[in-house]
Amino acid sequence: MLYFNCDYMEGAHPEILKRLQETNLEQTVGYGEDPYCESAKKKIRKACGFPEAAVFFLIGGTQTNAAVIKSMLRPYEGVIAAESGHINVHEAGAIETGGHKVLALPASLGKLEAGTLCRYLEGFFRDPSASHMVQPGMVYISHPTEYGTLYAPEELKALRAVCTRYGLPLYLDGARLGYGLAAGEGVLTLPQIAECCDAFYIGGTKVGALFGEAVVFPRTAPKGFFTLMKQQGAVLAKGRLLGLQFDTLFTDGLYLRISAHAIEMAMRLKEILTGAGCPLWLGSPTNQQFVILDSGKRAALAGKVGYEVWEEREDGSAVARFAASWATKEEDLLALQEALSSVRGS
Repeated sequence: MLYFNCDYMEGAHPEILKRLQETNLEQTVGYGEDPYCESAKKKIRKACGFPEAAVFFLIGGTQTNAAVIKSMLRPYEGVIAAESGHINVHEAGAIETGGHKVLALPASLGKLEAGTLCRYLEGFFRDPSASHMVQPGMVYISHPTEYGTLYAPEELKALRAVCTRYGLPLYLDGARLGYGLAAGEGVLTLPQIAECCDAFYIGGTKVGALFGEAVVFPRTAPKGFFTLMKQQGAVLAKGRLLGLQFDTLFTDGLYLRISAHAIEMAMRLKEILTGAGCPLWLGSPTNQQFVILDSGKRAALAGKVGYEVWEEREDGSAVARFAASWATKEEDLLALQEALSSVRGS
């Protein structure tokens, strides 16, 4: 069985496993106070262009979002997000369980637009009954989005301007950030993200690490953030396992190199799918590709190739997501091409 369901089907990049093995019997202090975590923080600060940034290592994306959002909101505030945003759809109500409402707004291909945000905020604060409602307290976006789309630099700056106007922090979920950074010319860079955002995280789980995410507060971290991390179950006692992974990913450009490989594989994946007669449902410059599979192709792939069904259709076809990753191999793509060849032209 071949899987293109998501980008975290494999374990970890060999370089990470090698370093974990090499350092396995070393003794270090816990909770991220070890030399590997400190080294990783320095490399991340340098990559972001913010030498004084606060960097924290957490164990997973949901815990990261829950901790960051809770640290930035007062009890009566909610977080603005796109309707398709991960915290609104695929995190099992983690934000609501923490006592905060997700204020979902319409989005364009997964992206929250500055105009939509501005109109919402203008309407909210004009409402005479606003004090009786959940107050908008921050803005959440993801890059890439759930649809594999990317914010252009000018789009992020426009969102930043609206947030500044209304005094709201801007937070970027970077679960797949590497694949956004490596998606070609003119895409957002880490320094641009750090300049525009009050907080963001660099995804490791989906970009070569066994597990783990790195939260960056470019200017100031919320008071007591580590303690809140602990409350959220996001702290790893053997913190050096997280630091060592990010130290490896940010050595010699590994994070961007393996992300670029995934993009290369995804473009080849797109060629194979469209060449086999699977129309693009949504064009994406990242590692996620969305196509329409008819019933014949679905039958041909059943039991051979795994993918994510995004939307079922009445005629038996489906919108399907195929994801490449840092570990995708050319032979994987050839196997997919062979499976599709039996129904070419259906």
